[in-house]
Amino acid sequence: MSGLRALPEMFMRFAPAAAALSLMLAVTASVTNADDRQAAPRAAQLIAEGDAALKAGDAQTAIDAFEAALVVDPAHTPVFLKLAEAARLEGLQGKAIRYYRETLDRDPDNFAAIAGEGLALVEKGALEKAKRNLTKLESLCGSGCRETQDLKLSIASGSQTRMAAETTAKESSPTPN
Repeated sequence: MSGLRALPEMFMRFAPAAAALSLMLAVTASVTNADDRQAAPRAAQLIAEGDAALKAGDAQTAIDAFEAALVVDPAHTPVFLKLAEAARLEGLQGKAIRYYRETLDRDPDNFAAIAGEGLALVEKGALEKAKRNLTKLESLCGSGCRETQDLKLSIASGSQTRMAAETTAKESSPTPN
């Protein structure tokens, strides 16, 4: 019976240490979730193969390598950016947008993902949505950062292309009498 009486006293004695330990674990989990870590060795090798294929213009081989790297190390967020880039080169803007959004789910202020999604949106013709990405980039990194400048240029050229296409369509359509 005396052992049962000692239990509340024991909990009181270890409660501060348990609270400190749980706080430390929570902070450690959030820091490691930021994914500043290196990819697993096999995943890193596959990412390098994908980068080489992408540089050679072989987007499908790059996608295969990046997807394999993702299977090996699903927690390595940067591979989603590489998958998105390869998908854009293949003309799969919808798939690229999905990869950029996965990156943003994991790292909401990732400049490359915000800009990349905006570029893919421009390529799909969704200029208003791309402009929202531009606004977000400007608020996060300013108008001078490379990502902001690239997206701004793409939106401007996308707007000009769209206006030229609309003008051509109007000129080639028959006029009612």
